[in-house]
Amino acid sequence: MPSLDQPIAPTPPTGVSLTGASLASPLVSNSANNAMTSAERSILLGITGGVAAYKSAELTRLLKKSGFDVQVVMTDAATKFITATTLQALSGKRVFTDLWDDEIPNGMAHIELSRYADAILIAPATADFIAKLASGHCNDLLSTLCIARNASACPLVLAPAMNREMWENPATQRNVARLLADGVIILGPDAGEQACGETGLGRMLEPTVLQAEIEAIFASKALPKPLAGITALVTAGPTFEAIDPVRGITNSSSGKMGYAVAEALRDAGAIVTIVTGPTALTLPNNINAIQVNTASEMLDAVMDKISEVKLFFAIAAVADYTPVTTYSQKMKKSGNSLTLDLQSTVDILATVAALPAAPFCIGFAAESENVVEYARKKRQSKGIPVIVANLATEAIGANDNQVTIIDDAGEHPIPKASKLKIAHDIVAHVAKLFLSQAASHGSAGSTADSATNPTAASPITTPIEPTKLPRALNA
Repeated sequence: MPSLDQPIAPTPPTGVSLTGASLASPLVSNSANNAMTSAERSILLGITGGVAAYKSAELTRLLKKSGFDVQVVMTDAATKFITATTLQALSGKRVFTDLWDDEIPNGMAHIELSRYADAILIAPATADFIAKLASGHCNDLLSTLCIARNASACPLVLAPAMNREMWENPATQRNVARLLADGVIILGPDAGEQACGETGLGRMLEPTVLQAEIEAIFASKALPKPLAGITALVTAGPTFEAIDPVRGITNSSSGKMGYAVAEALRDAGAIVTIVTGPTALTLPNNINAIQVNTASEMLDAVMDKISEVKLFFAIAAVADYTPVTTYSQKMKKSGNSLTLDLQSTVDILATVAALPAAPFCIGFAAESENVVEYARKKRQSKGIPVIVANLATEAIGANDNQVTIIDDAGEHPIPKASKLKIAHDIVAHVAKLFLSQAASHGSAGSTADSATNPTAASPITTPIEPTKLPRALNA
């Protein structure tokens, strides 16, 4: 059975000159309303040969409705699942399928189309197409224009869709890891019932979700970069304290808030490293990542990097206790009660905040009651400038959140929104405080002695480890 999905890329409007070549053709509308304006956003939607290609029709409609100028490019296999006529009607433009299309005057469709697009979205992206891109193999129009794009100006976004076994195959995971390392953005896949009758990871994200993600990508491109060049370290996710080889002490933190803050910092121009406990999330794009399991490992990773950073966001739900003894073999059930001896773990945030040249520290407080009161006390006890309070019972594992930022000026509530939106609001608030403190001490590149390390200028270069790529990329 062919793989379930294929890429989608940003589209050049017809009737507009691209590098001296017009894309106008009898199949493309030449009306004034179809001409690209300076405010219009163009996206090339690439469709590959998978069952999920039927969703591309609704995706095209949603993108057009959102104000995008959509140019569809299909592989030959994609045309077996949905017709070019349908997509032409929805996009208002001729659909391109042939690398040797003679409607392009200079014969370079892959150049003309890729140069015109603000972004390229491949939806669905099949296992075969992902493998092509990972190896740089170009044998059709869509794969060639993806490789030919200006990577610094035109992001490439893939929405994988395939059978669950194909997604989990080591070769596919290696290819995805390679693309992530190359700066390609991966959206999904989702889990659920598949066309083949099996259930698991591999479904393409729904068109409404993809449309929202594309909006977010375009929004981030236009965001100001107040933290350009500033180094930041974020902790995220839970820790796992082993009791024996199969049991351990952990919590239900998903890591979503920490990952969102790391992405928001990156969007604000910061050079970001994330130290993450075990999660089912994909490692954020263009962010250095260090993966750990235990509280002790997280402490070591943080302390190894802390002298290089100026901002420290302590968001991870670190275990407060760890077993005194970890058994090398699985403990057998005896029927009797069991007592575990536990010892306190080191408080990472307090340890960092107490350093002689500590970075600007932001803590997070997840409480089940008296949220603001307890967070205020936590901020005072740790001696940090900012803490973010949220209700644990509603925030953990959820995609939305509502928080209160507490600093010297008081309390600043942020209403319920997606965690990424909340993260951008938090980072914007922190950036103002951080830069204001830096300015008050005569340097835009450093904060007060108590909140800055003078050696924190060099970028962090710890690479993402592809072998640890999580399978659930959008959990």
